[in-house]
Amino acid sequence: MAPRPFRQVDVFSDAALGGNPVAVVHDAADLDDEQMQAFAAWTNLSETTFLLPPTVPEADYRLRIFTPGNELPFAGHPTLGSAHAWLEAGGRPAGADVVQECGAGLVRLRRHRGLLAFAAPPLVRSGPLEPALLDRIVAALGIGHDDVVASAWVDNGPGWTGIRLASADAVLALRPDFAALPADVGVVGPYPPGSECAVEVRAFCQPAMGLAEDPVTGSLNASLAQWLAGDVLPSSYLAAQGTVLGRTGRVHVETDGDGVIWVGGATRTTIRGHLDLGGGRAD
Repeated sequence: MAPRPFRQVDVFSDAALGGNPVAVVHDAADLDDEQMQAFAAWTNLSETTFLLPPTVPEADYRLRIFTPGNELPFAGHPTLGSAHAWLEAGGRPAGADVVQECGAGLVRLRRHRGLLAFAAPPLVRSGPLEPALLDRIVAALGIGHDDVVASAWVDNGPGWTGIRLASADAVLALRPDFAALPADVGVVGPYPPGSECAVEVRAFCQPAMGLAEDPVTGSLNASLAQWLAGDVLPSSYLAAQGTVLGRTGRVHVETDGDGVIWVGGATRTTIRGHLDLGGGRAD
């Protein structure tokens, strides 16, 4: 099996090593599901992606997204990082926007103010959380029901539930019992007016995902914006994420004149090389 190009891209931070890395494998059409999952487990990153030829004429490429434990229909920072890698490798979109095909359908991307951004995909599940599920989430987060300002399903593919707290400080103070999480949980709380960022976001994952807390999460920020932007939050704002993990994640959320929510951030390639999955031996 011939080596193929590989990039590792840092997403959602202007600072080197401050965002969320994604491993991107180019020319992956001849890799099977088992190889993709095995490589994603080996990288041990929150997501590893594989660029493939599209299967529909509207798309520029097809993307498969794997965590160390399973495949996802959509994820935000892998979408941005993979588009960055595809463009850097010479990819040219057929139209004005880049169009990605993935398990969640077609996702549009564009470069805006020097940043890559994707159009938030529709929620596949919204509305109130079931009381029993909310009870378990609150217990796993180590807080009381009185600490929860609002809660909802905010699922755009990965399965996110949303919890809104009274402040960014309350979000930063959380120390969850990850083993007790009954669902993937996104938590958001506001910073004081006049702060650099409008909110602090944290993303807590069930053990099956293969990671406990995601550093900076595009899909979650997209779904939180669909829940809160233009109501609780401005239609356009800046979110911070990864602070507790020592990251400087910054997620730009902007609603255009057509009501489309665009979620974007900085992207930079940190590693370039080739992936070789051929056999080897020690001499």
